[in-house]
Amino acid sequence: MVRPRILITRSPRQASALADAVRALGAEAILVPTIELTEPSTFEALDAALRRLNSFDWLLFTSANAVDAFYRRVARLSDPQVQGRAACDFAGRVAVIGPATARALEVVGSRADLLPEQAVAESFAEALLPLALQADGLATRFLLVRAEQARDVLPDRLRAAGADVTIAMAYRTVTPQASLGEIQRLFGEKENYPDGVTFTSSSTATSLLALLGEAGMRLPEEVKRISIGPITSQTLREHGIPAHAEAEEASIGSLAAKIAEVFGLGVGESKPLMDKD
Repeated sequence: MVRPRILITRSPRQASALADAVRALGAEAILVPTIELTEPSTFEALDAALRRLNSFDWLLFTSANAVDAFYRRVARLSDPQVQGRAACDFAGRVAVIGPATARALEVVGSRADLLPEQAVAESFAEALLPLALQADGLATRFLLVRAEQARDVLPDRLRAAGADVTIAMAYRTVTPQASLGEIQRLFGEKENYPDGVTFTSSSTATSLLALLGEAGMRLPEEVKRISIGPITSQTLREHGIPAHAEAEEASIGSLAAKIAEVFGLGVGESKPLMDKD
């Protein structure tokens, strides 16, 4: 049996666990990152928030990347008002979008007080809405640490419920030009096409299409598109290339199971997937 070739589009730092799961299925993993993480356009909002960290009632993280970026910023700042102050020193409570983000928080010595049922913004908002107002009717003050490019579902819904939400951009995703040559090689000749491609976020989908467009190419219909969840699938539909399959939940086990289903493979060991890119 010829091993199916699966393109993994995650950032290099995040791709290895998914690649291991793909290989455990007996498939070949092709790692070509279509996104990479970098500093936001400005740290102004984050730095200002850090200087008054304990004025917030809740600290919200929408990805493990947000946790990592938050702590890197704290470590790098030389301002004595900020240096050494982090979520573990935070007097309020901490909420995260999903289990992988909670694990990232544990790595730096803190813990999550609240997790939604599903690792999507809609579920996160539902879990937080009952907390939008304090017992005395005053607005709950949320600090939302997230990517520069992000949907506004969470802050919009909390504000509509009366909450005070401060958004602090901690990182942004960009399209790595270094991947353009490999994309041209993979999709320039039919014999090089991967059998499937995984999309673990809307940004991986948008950036792959941007690279293909820059190369004057399109994603071939015969390449199976496998999405991590409904928001990513929606992005693919908006681009006119709906997913052939969607994972049941945001986990490597679920994504691997879907790959196995599509290609008729054995299911590998389940491992946690980062909640978002």
